[in-house]
Amino acid sequence: MRKSITETLLANNRDGSPWYLRVFRITTTRIVSQTLFFSLFMFLLWVTWFSRLGGYPVSLFLEVDPLVGLATALSTGTVYRWLWRGMWVLVPTLVLGRVFCNWMCPYGTLHQFFGWLFNIRNNRNNIDANRYRPFFQIKYYILTVFLVLAAFGSLQIGLLDPICLLVRTMTTTVAPASDLVADTTARVLEGKGLSSGLVSWVSSAPGAPDQRVFAGAWFVGLVIIALVGLNLVIPRFFCRVLCPLGALLGWLSRFALFRIDRDLTKCTDCDLCLKHCEGAADPHDALRKSECFVCFNCIDDCPEDALSFRLAPIPVKDRIVGKIKDGAATLFGTPLISKRPETEIKTPDVPRRRWFFAAMAGALMYPFLRLSAAVNKRGFNEKAIRPPGSVEESEFLERCIKCDQCINVCPTNVLQPSSLAQGGLEGFWTPVMDFSIGFCQLNCSLCSEVCPTGAIQKISVEQKLGLGEYKEEGPVRLGTAFFDRGRCLPWAMETPCVVCEEVCPVSPKAIGTYDEEITRWDGTKVTLNKPYMRPELCIGCGICERECPVVDSAAVYVTAIGETRSKDRTLLLDSYDKS
Repeated sequence: MRKSITETLLANNRDGSPWYLRVFRITTTRIVSQTLFFSLFMFLLWVTWFSRLGGYPVSLFLEVDPLVGLATALSTGTVYRWLWRGMWVLVPTLVLGRVFCNWMCPYGTLHQFFGWLFNIRNNRNNIDANRYRPFFQIKYYILTVFLVLAAFGSLQIGLLDPICLLVRTMTTTVAPASDLVADTTARVLEGKGLSSGLVSWVSSAPGAPDQRVFAGAWFVGLVIIALVGLNLVIPRFFCRVLCPLGALLGWLSRFALFRIDRDLTKCTDCDLCLKHCEGAADPHDALRKSECFVCFNCIDDCPEDALSFRLAPIPVKDRIVGKIKDGAATLFGTPLISKRPETEIKTPDVPRRRWFFAAMAGALMYPFLRLSAAVNKRGFNEKAIRPPGSVEESEFLERCIKCDQCINVCPTNVLQPSSLAQGGLEGFWTPVMDFSIGFCQLNCSLCSEVCPTGAIQKISVEQKLGLGEYKEEGPVRLGTAFFDRGRCLPWAMETPCVVCEEVCPVSPKAIGTYDEEITRWDGTKVTLNKPYMRPELCIGCGICERECPVVDSAAVYVTAIGETRSKDRTLLLDSYDKS
């Protein structure tokens, strides 16, 4: 008679132990934890939209990232708003080791899942693939370079920090791609007379007037494909080789109270514990504490029950009696089976000279990054227009972690990742405004709500518009609009057009017109409203550029000159001087 599913699940294990030891084993608990944290990450990313924001801590994962907190503290000398939450990760690390990497990190979960999904290796190849390799030191060099740069005031951790990297990837590639699928599906359903409500609910940007697009999305897509694909060569490649957050936690885990301990009187040196080792921590030999992800796979795989997770186990090498080579060695009176007496390597496998070399490399990189025209007071790119609430440019580069949270929440798609031309290498992938794609909505300050580091200071709509108690300060100016009369329809082509004046949202309007009645070449009499700019009133919102009918290269365009966040970029007009 066939057993029911319940009877099968509740049946004792083969060794006679109760069923719950199998169902609720520690590795199963870890998988549940990974699933919950990854789901939470995706949920917070999903609600990072103006119609869903509703007070959710959408930047939570960035705020608990201790590398973000440490690096911004080095670059600014302050701990901004909620970045103290990094202690939520540091404290468990000092007790349990790199538990974040394999229990909570959504990027690590992503790599582990795809590595598991496409793994076709046999047991022996798995064991070989999970052995420690010297080039796993690279992540410690990357960490050192980033921290030294941060100490000098150049914040570059966002390039490889796993949380920043995943938010950026989801924002610029995965979300737009999923929206494209959702929109196509919705149109098909509506064409058949079916409801598309559920599809719209799944969309990452419901209500967006157009499909969201992002500069450089192809490059981010190639990066994630390459990093995930490398898991087929080396499991958890990014985590083992490149991750600066993992390097920071690995260095701290040398002080962890708990670690995996190997019983030399039980271990047969079979190396099966390496079969599913996520961190390549060598649990079969001297455990590398800085590499161990605390995944507990080795404990599950050990056929001799020789591995355990213990509080402050002491090294036993010096307590072995007899010679191991002769097979007569004992430990506390029990015969020794393992031929490997070492049980622990606490520190990262990085010589002191290489730490020093990495620090020198970081110090030398700083002038290469900072002494560029993009950060220069006179030679900056005119299209490096920052979001409202942004701090002065040099401080902005000390704070921005290139996470793209502001870009994700922007309802008009105007915020885009900076190119090398706009921000230079130091400002690469920081947010800038592209008014050919969107415009800065007058009554919106969402980007300042979600910024985790203060590169965009939290401001209210009243402060942005210069209303109420901020009336004396005036509105936040992002830049100033200019006219290219050679492309303007009324100025250059005797064609009536008043679009820019009509859409200008400020009162009184920043765009005026010279009205002129002329006789065209064909004898037609027309009244031309030739536009001009009133720079004292322009706030640089960009709607004029966005709506200009000359779509290839607008006849009215906004540049960063005149922005209120920087005295070096004013138009030097008395009317701009509020002091």
